[in-house]
Amino acid sequence: MKKSIALFLVFSILAFSGNLFATERKGANLIIQRVDRIRVRGELIAVKQDSILLLEKYSGADMAIDSRDIGVIKIEGESGVLAGILVGLILGAGVGYAIGYPQGSESGFLFSKAAAGRIGAAIGGVLCALMGAGVAMALDRDKKIQLEGKSDSQIQEILKKLRKKARVRNYH
Repeated sequence: MKKSIALFLVFSILAFSGNLFATERKGANLIIQRVDRIRVRGELIAVKQDSILLLEKYSGADMAIDSRDIGVIKIEGESGVLAGILVGLILGAGVGYAIGYPQGSESGFLFSKAAAGRIGAAIGGVLCALMGAGVAMALDRDKKIQLEGKSDSQIQEILKKLRKKARVRNYH
């Protein structure tokens, strides 16, 4: 009996401990073009009062970039191409099967109904998957934020919104 209670306690500690399964939050991937036209790429770690802290992609070094030195911030979006392919494949296969199935013959002269349905599903799935990928690529736009030429109050508003995309949101 004591072994089962001890086993239950150990299992409970492991199962309900939030720290064991916690994953570190990632910041948005940014491409920052400075006023002097130098580009810096990396993960947004924190947004300070007048600067942005970035984990540089290639060197892995932390960089603080003053907001007055930033010309354009480009927030890289996540690609939705895989989701577009998957949705297009499923919808196209369903529609292709529904259209192809009634076209088949009962006797199986050219194609039986089942074979016609499978062929229609394959053709419809491939065509709609390609269309889904194309639509996803067309909608997949990175967001650009212009800081150069903005007033201090406008820059502070932009930095406030950008703070929500940082790894550390409440950095002071």
